[in-house]
Amino acid sequence: MTSPRWSRLAAYASVALLLLVLGAALRPLVVAENPVAAPILDAVEIGFAQDMTAHHEQALIMAQRLDRGVDPSVSRLADQLDATQRIELGTMLGWLRLANATPTSARPMAWMGTETAASHQHSATPPAENAPVVAMPGLATMAELDALGAARGRDAEVLFLQLMFRHHQGGMAMAAAADELLPSGPVKELARSMVQQQGQEAGLMGMLLTQRHAAPLP
Repeated sequence: MTSPRWSRLAAYASVALLLLVLGAALRPLVVAENPVAAPILDAVEIGFAQDMTAHHEQALIMAQRLDRGVDPSVSRLADQLDATQRIELGTMLGWLRLANATPTSARPMAWMGTETAASHQHSATPPAENAPVVAMPGLATMAELDALGAARGRDAEVLFLQLMFRHHQGGMAMAAAADELLPSGPVKELARSMVQQQGQEAGLMGMLLTQRHAAPLP
């Protein structure tokens, strides 16, 4: 005759086995066998970070090539730009590493889709493969960078301010486009911050040019 104790143990074992079977049957409905992780960055975020990385790198080159004997107001501005853009550059490179993306793009500005994408597109839709490539705005030529490296005194001040003013105008256009294209997220927040920061710096550069009776480059 089976004891009550063994009867209870057998009942518990049967219940446990039933729960295991039910759990195995329901598992595909509850937990995906091979969950797909959401992408770290979308196509627009990657493209913007890549292009703005290249843009910032040239700003650092211009700050480094400025004659150290210029007026302190210009050298302080150059140092401020260098510090700010180094921090932003490190942030963007970190994002690109997390997204397993290269630091630079094979098709600069393709993330905008078209030249007027910032005015007409309101979602982070990946650019088409045949989308026209827009020249990155505001970049200096190699000849201009060489001229800045050779300039001294007031000539260096004026050329640096002119090149960096134009550079900031291009950077603000790119950042404003990213801000409009992206619905939310840290990349959008950084782009919006760039518009504000570079707008203030461009205003200061315009004032310094006026003091030197010089005009921005066309």
